[in-house]
Amino acid sequence: MALVLIKEDGTGKVDANTYATMEDGDAYFEGHVAPTPGWFLFDRKLQSLVMATRLIDAFMQFNGYKAHNEQALQWPRERCPDPDKGLTTISVLVPFLGAYIEPNVVPKAIVDATCELARELGLVDRTAAHPGEGLSSVTTGAGASFSSTWYNKIDTRHVLSRVTLAMLSKYGSPIGKGGGAVRLIRA
Repeated sequence: MALVLIKEDGTGKVDANTYATMEDGDAYFEGHVAPTPGWFLFDRKLQSLVMATRLIDAFMQFNGYKAHNEQALQWPRERCPDPDKGLTTISVLVPFLGAYIEPNVVPKAIVDATCELARELGLVDRTAAHPGEGLSSVTTGAGASFSSTWYNKIDTRHVLSRVTLAMLSKYGSPIGKGGGAVRLIRA
């Protein structure tokens, strides 16, 4: 069965599987400094766009909430603040947060982030652990008399790249590792 891209266009489709089409990717990479190796030669664009969408939805907690209960993807969203519109106030005591993304829109940054992550998935499977990932070992003593291996959480690859996270961060934050939450300890 052939994969068919069904782009979320802001209507809250129940069968959408991507935020970007091949045409969106081609347009995005026309202006990209490093589209190679191979976006334009890449033969698995459809699969990488679908997988990029899945990963974005799985690893990001977007602000606001889904616009439609039945929609397949995280976008479109209701009450997701638009940092580019600014804050409108009714009075000093009552701020009116009316600067939201329209609930029938998937922002361009989401489409671009999908294209960027799709390209990166074409270079390396970001969901698979690279050899030795997360393992640390220490050898002490003369002649390696003691050796120990343990799991090191710091040495694990993020599924979403820094570029993708930068594109998405204005609309939400990553779930889990690197989510930006800091534990506050009072002395």
